Amino acid sequence: MSEALLYAPVKAFFEGLGYAVKGEIAGCDLVATSHEAPEHVVVCELKVSFSLELVLQAVERAALADEVWLAAPMSRSGRGRSLDPRFRQLCRRLGFGALAVSPNGDVAILVSPDGPLPRRNPRRRSLVMTEYRRRAGDPTPGGSAKVPVMTAYRQGALACAAAMADGPKRPRDLRPLVATAASMLRRNVYGWFHRVDHGLYGLTEAGHAALQRWPQRPGGRAPEMSEPVAPAAVL
Repeated sequence: MSEALLYAPVKAFFEGLGYAVKGEIAGCDLVATSHEAPEHVVVCELKVSFSLELVLQAVERAALADEVWLAAPMSRSGRGRSLDPRFRQLCRRLGFGALAVSPNGDVAILVSPDGPLPRRNPRRRSLVMTEYRRRAGDPTPGGSAKVPVMTAYRQGALACAAAMADGPKRPRDLRPLVATAASMLRRNVYGWFHRVDHGLYGLTEAGHAALQRWPQRPGGRAPEMSEPVAPAAVL
């Protein structure tokens, strides 16, 4: 079972607990948020097995979440780490939760996150939550590999490209769709735009190809956003 196939059942698990869930947020496989105030933030990392790498990822995420969970497939042999009491004890000592996903998509709690987490990093937490709030919907399943992440910035660039499909536009024409359209056209992160004349932009071949790959609804409005906060959140 791949990481991407784990995402749907794990997402359903957290939604069943009342969380809103999105995948691939600022490098996190899954981010879940509560509807309460103050907001409770949960990060879950997905792997094809319970490994040291998964634990290390969870340690890194502990600085930006209120809860950290690990999720991997349930061992079929009966000898995997999902059944190893030492692994569960490690999770308890670190304060992490652990989920095992069966081949038919059932999710079992191996360990609940009841220990104290390390001190949070407010800046990293803010970067994650900013991307979470700006991204429209949940377009990229957590655990996706070797495919572009549909970030909020990419969503805005696609909204601009869709509006320009019938001909060049000025930034002011696009501002009702994307507040930062002028900067987005000028920076041209993806190579989708080119300047036709002073203050007038059109689509490149790459821009038309992007619309073929990610078709847009007519008149779709992109989420409000500012400049991308880090290269990893843009590309």
